[in-house]
Amino acid sequence: MRARAGAARSSVPDSADGFVAVRIAVLTVSDTRSLADDRSGDTLVARLTEAGHVLADRRIVRDDAQAIVAQLHGWIDDPHVDCIITTGGTGVTGRDVTPEAVEQVADKMIPGFGELFRWQSLAKIGTSTIQSRACACVARGTYIFALPGSTGAVKDGWDGILAQQLDARHKPCNFVELMPRLREA
Repeated sequence: MRARAGAARSSVPDSADGFVAVRIAVLTVSDTRSLADDRSGDTLVARLTEAGHVLADRRIVRDDAQAIVAQLHGWIDDPHVDCIITTGGTGVTGRDVTPEAVEQVADKMIPGFGELFRWQSLAKIGTSTIQSRACACVARGTYIFALPGSTGAVKDGWDGILAQQLDARHKPCNFVELMPRLREA
C-alpha cells in the first residue's frame, strides 16, 4: 500500500523496509532554458525518480519573482505535491530572485539547508560557494528547497542532503517523518 505524503500522509510505508515515496515538483528558473536543454532539471528528475520518489510536475519559469511565486503557490495548494525543488536563480546578479520568491511564500525558513549546502560545496568549488543563496522553507505544509542552477550544484544538493532527508528510513531523523505535522497550529 502506498503512503499518501503531506498533511494527510498515512502511517503505512510504501514498502516493508519503511520507504515512503515523496511527490516532488521540479521548477527550473531560467530565462534561457527549455525542457530540451534543461540539464539541471533532468539531473534532478533522474535522481529523485531513481530514489523511488514520484515526479509530481515539472516546469520552467523565467527569472521573475512574481512568476516564481505564482508557480510555487500553485504547487503548495496542490494536494498531490509534497515537496518542491527549484534549480536556478540563487546567485547574486540582478536577475537572481529565487530566494526572494521563496521568502514570499515561506511560513518557516530552514536556514540549516543553505548552510549545509554551502559547507558541502566548499570542498568542491572553494570559496566560490559564497555566491550561492541556496535556501529552504516550509510553506503551508509543503517543503521547498532552492538549489543553484548548475548540474554540479543539483548533484551536491540531492546527493549530499536531500537524498537522505527525503528518505523516511534515514535516522536519527528526516523531513519525511515530519510531513504529517507540518500544518500543526
